[in-house]
Amino acid sequence: MTARPGLRLTSRILLLDAEGRVFLMDTRAPSSDGAHRWITPGGGVDPGEDHRSAAVRELREETGIVVDDPGESVWSWDFDVEWDEADHDRGHAEFYVVRTPGFVLSDAEWTDDERVDILASRWWTADELDATDEPYEPRELPELVRRHGVR
Repeated sequence: MTARPGLRLTSRILLLDAEGRVFLMDTRAPSSDGAHRWITPGGGVDPGEDHRSAAVRELREETGIVVDDPGESVWSWDFDVEWDEADHDRGHAEFYVVRTPGFVLSDAEWTDDERVDILASRWWTADELDATDEPYEPRELPELVRRHGVR
């Protein structure tokens, strides 16, 4: 099976702590080979929703963190989807920065799929991302963490 033609719009959140670390979730990829990768919180833009609203909703649903406005997008990413079980073959993501002093992860609003697909979560430094053999997306993530991390 190959990914079906189509573009999926997503909003992703660079959730950063005071030390400049980014919060990532290890998730199963839509792939028959069992692949996984570390990604930022976020997900699809629903019909009638804009990227900013999707970022607010996805952050709440995936972490329990409630924000009114994540500000402007800090980075856009257009990519091809190569996972064979994906329901789309192209993606466009807008990235937003949200800072937190720390939090307790809440799975209260996770979907049944998220309860299966989210394998782990942790904070990462840009240097740890550069040094790891673990897969993560996007490849530009260490640079984004360095650019937006510590204020």
